[in-house]
Amino acid sequence: MNTTLKHWKEAATLILAAGRGRGFTPRAPLTGESDSGQSHLPHRSPFDYDVLLLKRSGKSGFMPNAYVFPGGVVDASDFSSEWLDIFRSFTNSLTFGLRSVKQPLETRPPIFATDRLKLGSPIPGEVALRICALRETFEESGVLLVAPKTEEKKMLKSIKDFGYIERYGVNDLCSSELTKWRALVNQNPSNFIRMCRELQVLPNIWALHEWSNWLTPAGRYGTTRFDTAFFICCLQEIPHTLQDDKEIERFQWSTPSEILQSYQAQELWIAPPQFYELSRLCHFPLLNDLHNFASQRATAGCEQWMPVVVSNDEHHISLLPGDKLYPVDSPRDSEAAKNTAPQSKDHQDASPLHRIVISDPYNLRVQITITPKYNHVLPIAHSAVSHDSKSQL
Repeated sequence: MNTTLKHWKEAATLILAAGRGRGFTPRAPLTGESDSGQSHLPHRSPFDYDVLLLKRSGKSGFMPNAYVFPGGVVDASDFSSEWLDIFRSFTNSLTFGLRSVKQPLETRPPIFATDRLKLGSPIPGEVALRICALRETFEESGVLLVAPKTEEKKMLKSIKDFGYIERYGVNDLCSSELTKWRALVNQNPSNFIRMCRELQVLPNIWALHEWSNWLTPAGRYGTTRFDTAFFICCLQEIPHTLQDDKEIERFQWSTPSEILQSYQAQELWIAPPQFYELSRLCHFPLLNDLHNFASQRATAGCEQWMPVVVSNDEHHISLLPGDKLYPVDSPRDSEAAKNTAPQSKDHQDASPLHRIVISDPYNLRVQITITPKYNHVLPIAHSAVSHDSKSQL
């Protein structure tokens, strides 16, 4: 846990995708009418998986009523030295059997690059952040992603033979046991350690693949700002899911395209990072393709993104790294909330664009002409995702 940060709280979130059966499954339309005013005909979704979204409580101090991926703030217990005993069979490996990231340390986002030993924890950041994502997912949705200790020998052999551990599914605990431990972990995050010890399980850190790193822009969602590591995990089947009745009002499993359509129809609200990431997932209608891409891409690393919000008369523009107007010097520690958008003198300027144009809370347009870094993909064109590379500031 990095207590040296002035403006940020470290956090971790999990994009959880789960299969919903083979082949094409008919899906009910999200809205009653099409843009032309005619009723939608039944259609078949090309997606063979759903993504978990949780609706935040209306009383929440951060993005009330928003639909978000499960996740939350890092707790000191996520970096506890007690995890060394839980993972003792894997501590000979620098990152407990996680694959090495090829990205040079000097370009790694600080949330991953920070030397945690210097901050007093023997738990590597890449491990603790995954523990945080798994713990928060369990607290908020009741989905527990763990691997039984009885599988340790197989897992160690996988590290030796292949250099990584193959994915494991959701732990199959009885409902009463799951409910008991979930309540205890919600009361005190350190009970997650106790649970793993007593149940003889390991947090399945190996099933989580590094995906992205988003920072809260200044002045957009209150005074609290987060430096959030995004991970992705693919499961074969949708697990039993519960809401926590405290921070979360309801949960929803839907395909990426359905969520975006529902957002466009103003049936739910998602923040720009969720919008961007769900639009990326539209590249992969098949769960196996998504899993293979996420697993292979993760070792390339990722880029830290702190949106810089500027405005003109009609829009807010959320600038992302690579955009022609994004500040040259890192704005990470800046307290500036908004700036006035400078006007482009040459409207035929072919300078790089990487931005989200926000017309109103339910109307976003992604403008991109850059090439993504670290083998990643850009948001795909979608009925709810407008790519407009011609529009300039």
